[in-house]
Amino acid sequence: MLKIIECPRDAMQGLSDFIDTDIKINYLNSLLKVGFDTLDFGSFVSEKAIPQMKDTAQVLEGLDVSDTKLLAVIAGYGGLKRAIEYDKIDYLGFPLSISETFQLRNTKKTIEEALEVVSDSQNLCLKHNKTLVVYLSMAFGNPYKEAYNPEIVTQFMSKLDKMEIKIVQLSDTIGSSNESNITPLFESLNKEFSHIEIGAHFHSPLRTANEKIEAAYKAGCRRFDGAMLGFGGCPMAKDELTGNIPTESILAFANMNEIETGLDMQKFAASLSKAKMVFNQKVLI
Repeated sequence: MLKIIECPRDAMQGLSDFIDTDIKINYLNSLLKVGFDTLDFGSFVSEKAIPQMKDTAQVLEGLDVSDTKLLAVIAGYGGLKRAIEYDKIDYLGFPLSISETFQLRNTKKTIEEALEVVSDSQNLCLKHNKTLVVYLSMAFGNPYKEAYNPEIVTQFMSKLDKMEIKIVQLSDTIGSSNESNITPLFESLNKEFSHIEIGAHFHSPLRTANEKIEAAYKAGCRRFDGAMLGFGGCPMAKDELTGNIPTESILAFANMNEIETGLDMQKFAASLSKAKMVFNQKVLI
């Protein structure tokens, strides 16, 4: 059984044209009917840095409660204090990078400062019956010529383990992962940190998406982030955006290998039609 996390927040955040709040609510409510494990619906971050997400609180008010859990991304204490108060939100996501450059670009914090936010966020989540999900960004390399090797990733995992973080998403923010680095990293971390749910958040050109999904799955990964149509990419990573792995690619892999996903495919098809309208910005839904 695959856990599929649909990430419209990641898909939308890099778009320059603002998507109307009512359109977002309509689209997200259709996704909540599909049966995804989790919906990464929005973020409480700087409106100046990510203007597309400035209406996250209003969007949340319009979302229908379902079995799908809601996840909101935070980048600092301001967002943490806002997000923690919403009962509808099950998960808070924090982007922790093994690249100092990217941590500064993405959250305006050093790695040391970001780790303090992770620790404080974990404590607050436990008090408010929420779960913290840590995205370990640049987990497969970085474009800044900074030192990288799998042992660095293991060191970060050990720090998160001491904080009792239960879910970590290994994040390929710039599309640098491939079978040769995905397989050994997932295998080694799953062996050493078997008590932590380790998922995959891959950005990728479409031509290499399937090999990344297959490599992670064969190495034991059962939790995958995706975004319909493959839109997205982190606007803080570098000038050129690399999109998310399309959810359709994850489903194609699952179908080909007869792996259960628990999704309602008719409702998925309906949401996919809405996604084409939302991201092409041709008509309102």
